[in-house]
Amino acid sequence: SKIGCLATGMIADCHSAIQRARYEAADFEFKYGYSIPPAVLAKRMADIAQVNTQSASMRPLAVVMMIVGVDEEKGPQVLKVDPAGHFLPFKGTASGAKEQEATNFLEKRVESIPEYSFDETVRTAIVCLGSVLGSDFRGSEIEVAAVQGVQGKFRSLAEEEIEGHLNAIADEND
Repeated sequence: SKIGCLATGMIADCHSAIQRARYEAADFEFKYGYSIPPAVLAKRMADIAQVNTQSASMRPLAVVMMIVGVDEEKGPQVLKVDPAGHFLPFKGTASGAKEQEATNFLEKRVESIPEYSFDETVRTAIVCLGSVLGSDFRGSEIEVAAVQGVQGKFRSLAEEEIEGHLNAIADEND
């Protein structure tokens, strides 16, 4: 409940990677008695992905994972794990077909991202998606999820909340 994950790539591989991440998180909590920190989960998933590149018995999973959560010691974290076994922390990142355009958009705002409020962060993500895809959205057309606050409860925003953010973005542009 403190960690969220976005997986992009082949659907079956994404399903497999998410199931393995859930297993690793549950195993960690069983062994050590507390929730797995996001960086530890990212490192574990990267290690597993890297092992798959070493032998012919298992092909590497065609999935890029973004792990988002709140570490009790380090605060909010965004980590990206790629199929080769690399994992890196980010202040904001993108994945998928227009990854480079979205990354360029976020790089222009990277200095101010740590000071953003929750609403500003959500709106920046929506504006980034809209500018990269070149279209406007309705609340029913996109999904937004976030890990908010020091306790870090992962939740998906309701359609009404997304509509509120879209209306605020439209008002800012007018």
